[in-house]
Amino acid sequence: MDQTSKAEQFKTLHHGAEILVLPNAWDAASAAIMEDAGAKAVATSSAAVAWAHGYPDGDAVPTDKVLTTVAEVARVVSVPVTADVEGGYTDDLGQLGEFIARLIQAGAVGINFEDGTRDPELHARKVEAVRQAADRAGVPLFINARIDVYLKGLAEGSAAYAETVQRAERYRTAGADGIFVPGPKDDDLIGRLADAIHLPLNIMLLPGLSPAARLQALGVRRLSSATSPFRAAYATLGKAVAGYLESGEAAAFSAGAEGLPNLNTRFSV
Repeated sequence: MDQTSKAEQFKTLHHGAEILVLPNAWDAASAAIMEDAGAKAVATSSAAVAWAHGYPDGDAVPTDKVLTTVAEVARVVSVPVTADVEGGYTDDLGQLGEFIARLIQAGAVGINFEDGTRDPELHARKVEAVRQAADRAGVPLFINARIDVYLKGLAEGSAAYAETVQRAERYRTAGADGIFVPGPKDDDLIGRLADAIHLPLNIMLLPGLSPAARLQALGVRRLSSATSPFRAAYATLGKAVAGYLESGEAAAFSAGAEGLPNLNTRFSV
């Protein structure tokens, strides 16, 4: 399947009968395992990619490492790949357009694109620049505009709701295909956001969040795992290594390694 077809397939997944349950990878191996587990698409996590390369989250990882990671993921999976690119790593619209062109060349058919603490008007201009760059590349890139009002505590209560809905409409007009609102986990609030936002709503997996079936009933179209897979994998690794250092026995790794496929076979050409 060519990249344009994958982009169209990815967009369709946001409008189908079922919510898109999307896992977030950080390298080729994690992405392959996610696809083989049944994922209909694979996303990267900006934080997990940064951590995997020894950088903190927050526009610190070099963009070449982001692009290389996306290319490596796209090479080993057949499903659509969407990349979490924070705020595009620049506020310069020309540089942003060049980055998006390279990201598409790497194999991405979608992006998570966050406003953070930026002026929403600036972010709307950036969404427009991304759309224009994707159009020039000839790929209908799915722009998932992330609104950080709740995640970063930029407002509270009714003010947070109103600001989120207002930003969602601004980004929709600028060319976004979906809206990502990380932070909320209350069913009533999520339902009201889904009703008010006129694009597919993406929610982030959090402890205490309702399961996917309930979120689907509330109108959510996409659920992202964010850093949860990375945290689970590395927490398991940390515990296993501590046990190994204490005992020097293979049993320290046995339980955590059960069920891992033969990646040498998986990646053989």
